[in-house]
Amino acid sequence: MADFGGADLETFRSEAREWLKANFPKALAHDYDTQLAKLQARPETPEAKAWREALGKKGWGTPTWPKEYGGGGLSRAEAKVLAEEMAAVGARSPIGGMGVAFFGPTLLEYGSEELKREHLPGIIMGEVWWCQGYSEPGSGSDLASLQTFAEDKGDHFLVNGSKVWTSGAQHADRCYCLVRTDKAKKHEGISFLLIDMKAQGVEVRPIKLINGTSPFCETFFTNVKVPKDQLFGPLNGGWTVAKRLMQFERDSIAGSLGGGNIGQTVAMPTIPEAAKAYVGVDETGRIADADLRRRITEHLMDNRAFQLTMRRAADEAKGSGGPSNAAAIMKYAGAKVAQERNELMLEAMGNQGLGWEGEGFTEQELAAVRTMLRSKANSIEGGTSEINLNIVSKRVLGLPDPK
Repeated sequence: MADFGGADLETFRSEAREWLKANFPKALAHDYDTQLAKLQARPETPEAKAWREALGKKGWGTPTWPKEYGGGGLSRAEAKVLAEEMAAVGARSPIGGMGVAFFGPTLLEYGSEELKREHLPGIIMGEVWWCQGYSEPGSGSDLASLQTFAEDKGDHFLVNGSKVWTSGAQHADRCYCLVRTDKAKKHEGISFLLIDMKAQGVEVRPIKLINGTSPFCETFFTNVKVPKDQLFGPLNGGWTVAKRLMQFERDSIAGSLGGGNIGQTVAMPTIPEAAKAYVGVDETGRIADADLRRRITEHLMDNRAFQLTMRRAADEAKGSGGPSNAAAIMKYAGAKVAQERNELMLEAMGNQGLGWEGEGFTEQELAAVRTMLRSKANSIEGGTSEINLNIVSKRVLGLPDPK
């Protein structure tokens, strides 16, 4: 869709402003935690539910998705205006997750018309949550070695096997899942199935992480029946679909790492603010520790360069049909920036950054150590940093395999 400017955009801005005035509950203004309750797997207030449903019916939770499936049908310029107007009134979109960020865009590219009409409306309304069945206990970095098997039973597949690190599986309604349908081939023997997480034989066990949270799970499939019409893409052609989805995933994760932290729910000070508060300042008002000041400055420069590059990559992706293999570069860089940020935050806090629970620590101090521990997964999730560097080497730089 073409991007329009001038009077057309100003007309749309007025329409968006009026719609938000009529539909966004003022009680939710700037209360982002309450707005995102369902997205964070918590009960919604009546106001939050009304806001999610209004945004979903309008299609503005997925503003640039095609209107024929329930999306907003907006141009990129209009979507930007909408974001500006939402920010002005303290509104956030409560519609997101893997369905919006990873699976939905892939479904729009590769899905049959039947699958699009079946699954996109639930995503667009924020009613159906999706999880990802990729990694297995013996198939992580070498994902194509996966062994979860889907046996052809005529009108359905019978799935047996297990997945690990399935984010949010304990809350998910559906799972987009890689399964083996041909044991004689590796990449060419993989198919992509859409599995009902409430189906008989599906078992989910949350995994407790080092920071005390359980965003990831083990998922077990025991004689799970999956209708044939839930095959996404061609039989034994799931690897192509999976690679495209991974581009969307890496791009999304990279974008979330530059300005904040995955899973962070407590508002935190900036690193310079924390350093000045905990380390102190010199006679000129600068952070008193010169070495820490230098490393914080270097980090801020790296993060700024990363965010500007992300913005440029996003613009290029919009003009070329979505993210490319360059998303692997951004995912690698984003993980490095995020981990450095969290380590510097704890260093600035000193002993107060080492609390786990109990008195003597503020909510922000306790959140800092847990966020730092959670960030260790940034270089693993969405493809390990090592695998992303291999992708950059082969598919971006075109370098030969080492001999």
